Amino acid sequence: MLRLELGPADLRRVTFAERLHPVGTAMLAWQALRDPTVAALAPALAGRAATVEQAGTAHRTVATLRHLLPARGRMPDFLTPFDGLESLAAGLAVIRATSSRRIRAEVTAAYAELTATPLRRRFAAADPEVRDLLGRAVRDWFEAVLAPHWADLSITHGHQVASAGHRLAMHGVDGLFTGLHPAIRWRPPVLEVCTWWSGELTGTGHGLILLPSPLAGPRPRVLVEPDRPVLLVYPVPMPRPVAAGGDPLGRLLGATRAAVLRQLARSGAATTTALAGAAGIGLSSASEHATVLRAAGLITSDRDGGAVRHRLTPLGAHLLGPGLTTAGSGSGSGGDATG
Repeated sequence: MLRLELGPADLRRVTFAERLHPVGTAMLAWQALRDPTVAALAPALAGRAATVEQAGTAHRTVATLRHLLPARGRMPDFLTPFDGLESLAAGLAVIRATSSRRIRAEVTAAYAELTATPLRRRFAAADPEVRDLLGRAVRDWFEAVLAPHWADLSITHGHQVASAGHRLAMHGVDGLFTGLHPAIRWRPPVLEVCTWWSGELTGTGHGLILLPSPLAGPRPRVLVEPDRPVLLVYPVPMPRPVAAGGDPLGRLLGATRAAVLRQLARSGAATTTALAGAAGIGLSSASEHATVLRAAGLITSDRDGGAVRHRLTPLGAHLLGPGLTTAGSGSGSGGDATG
């Protein structure tokens, strides 16, 4: 049991993560889907993960994850970073930039109960080649397993934030903390969290960030770093489309382009930056996908000041079907300077 004492400065700064972190989610999801309980709630994702691991040379880098990451329990904190929220590539860049000293300390602790192997020794010694190998493996696993369902996972996160925000508005911090998860108990001023490690901690004075995630695993996760808000990631129910099965539109267009279309259907209009965040990709990739969809007549793009704003065409809306309709062309996300 982790006991986290929150001071007045922390309680004044309770916020929610604006969206799922692509790299952090991938790391936790890889581990979570190995748990039979989580896998049973997400058969489509668990099936994809199993297929990728059995795919041989098609995804040969993914085998690295089974070797380098603990199958359960606490994971090195640098693998679930605060920064790099905007895309998978940005998160991997943050991991690559981690100091060798921190990598050695955290990986050595994570490997305490694992059999030593040459590759694990190299990772624990902060070997840059092994770090890059891990990054390629995470990228390949994300694209094969999570990308087809990223839009649904992001929608679930948004719904959970809205629900928790309503509890906070109606019942204050007490009501918010009480309803987060059965493994989290609020005994003012202490938040008790049944996580993978035990201890007595005080808040950093920089607040508390709450992150509801369908793929946090069976237990909440806590990340505490000096001069940062405490991060609390807690499990929430899996979205129904992910639990139910495949994605025909993703098979037709590709998972990322399908996610882009669905984001436009939800928001009515979105900038390139918003599309990149929703799909977990970089700005240049989002721009390239938008170009392809525009050429196919599925979206239109117009410059709006310094931003490029994208909208579904009637053909794009028809392709999505009646389940998703645009929210209105006047909505959408904040501007960006990228086309």
